[in-house]
Amino acid sequence: MAKNVALLLAAGSGSRMQESTADKILVPIAGEPVVCYSVRAFISSGVCDQITIVYKDPQQRKNIEAAIASIDFDYTWVQGGKERQDSVHNALQSLSKDCDFVFIHDCARPLVCPKSIQKLYTSVKIHSACVLAHRVSDTIKRVTSVKLDVPCKIEDLDRSSLWAMQTPQAFSYTKICEAYRKVIADKISVTDDCAAASYANLDSNIVTSAQPNPKITTAADLDYITWLIEER
Repeated sequence: MAKNVALLLAAGSGSRMQESTADKILVPIAGEPVVCYSVRAFISSGVCDQITIVYKDPQQRKNIEAAIASIDFDYTWVQGGKERQDSVHNALQSLSKDCDFVFIHDCARPLVCPKSIQKLYTSVKIHSACVLAHRVSDTIKRVTSVKLDVPCKIEDLDRSSLWAMQTPQAFSYTKICEAYRKVIADKISVTDDCAAASYANLDSNIVTSAQPNPKITTAADLDYITWLIEER
């Protein structure tokens, strides 16, 4: 039975792509669909016994199956939910109870590398929860108003304590299951998995991302990520 599982999230709506593509997970970058990069990274890392792909609907599953057909691995599949946290919860509930560690990854981050996944595995065996992240280099401010045309107070934040979260994020299977059960039961909204862990009083260890690992959010990101892939 599988002990370490990679949950690859592909069920996002991609609403901020502004209709530039039907499905950003399947957009070809440097000759290969986006989803293939994450699949290959996890297989190359050698740390996962199972890859579970979380898909949006039956048609998307067929499209992803076609995209990864040439990558030999025994995949499992779970249909996602309305929100990201629902998709993760569905996937966690589908796994065998003898799972030790789970790696949760957004397929919209195709630049994750095998070395980073291996570093996460080393960390999660010690700390039970860890996240790939990088230090924030920009000056970040907190504003007191959401209206952009109204002057407001702008507060300084200590940049030395700010980190930008990435994926994968890795956890003890039993502990992240408990965290998501609490999030779902209490109807709390979280945007990533370490936020779910934090809600259940589980602290996460930061693993520094040594290479760029941006997320495809808008159409403009595709050109940047294509350039990064071609420069590797």
